[in-house]
Amino acid sequence: MTNLPATDAPPTQRYARVLSIAGSDSGGGAGIQADLKTFAALGCYGMTAITALTAQNTRGVTGIHAVPPTFLKAQIGAVVEDIGVDAVKLGMLPTPESVEVVAWAIEHYHLPNVVLDPVMVATSGTRLIASETVALMVTLLFPRAVLVTPNLDEAAWLIGHGIGDIDALDRAVDALLMQGMRGVLLKGGHLPGDDLVDLLGQQGGARHRYASARIASRNLHGTGCTLSSAIAAQLALGHALPDAVGLARRYVLGAIAAGVDVQTGGGHGPLNHGFAPVPTHRLPQ
Repeated sequence: MTNLPATDAPPTQRYARVLSIAGSDSGGGAGIQADLKTFAALGCYGMTAITALTAQNTRGVTGIHAVPPTFLKAQIGAVVEDIGVDAVKLGMLPTPESVEVVAWAIEHYHLPNVVLDPVMVATSGTRLIASETVALMVTLLFPRAVLVTPNLDEAAWLIGHGIGDIDALDRAVDALLMQGMRGVLLKGGHLPGDDLVDLLGQQGGARHRYASARIASRNLHGTGCTLSSAIAAQLALGHALPDAVGLARRYVLGAIAAGVDVQTGGGHGPLNHGFAPVPTHRLPQ
């Protein structure tokens, strides 16, 4: 391959840059692997700072190894100080120290458009992080994130009681905003019924309800990671939060539908992140 001669003209465009600070899924369906696929599918430039390594496949997680906080800090600094960031997706933060590093980085680097997916409870109902870590997340990260995206199990842990039906979503959003969140997207996917209903609430802002038909599929591994990373990507591209959520949901629903008949592994497979042609999005310098 021959390199073309460099031009003296400075570049006039750049990519929309999205940083995922999250855990690695060795099976490729969730975590930073899902995030990078999502960023690419939406035309953004994806970067990572890995918080934990997992031994994982479609059947479950068999091991978690937390990255030392000093190395997590080094990863974030290396990316931000050279390439820059337009939005951040936060995923698994396995220890109190990792939460503290991320909170420091948001303040130190003035990181914009932070979307926090509070990875607290596995699909099986198993708690993935300790209560001490959750308490620090509430104190240090909820006020610094533009959006938090809990599922019903995570929201129930935070507010201290279950959420049994669609009518309870509004009250749950009120309770979550009282914990210091600037914005919350409460995902109602675990509620019974033929429709999926998610509710967006913001401090001092209007509520936005998103409803869509439920898609029957066993390939839903990484749905929450994909949604939060798609929202971050849309924010990096310049969309307002309510529109970013709507566009991200449309992408996730398309990826679910395109992956229904695909067999990957022996358990719950991933979405089809690459179902659509990759757009080209570049921003002015």
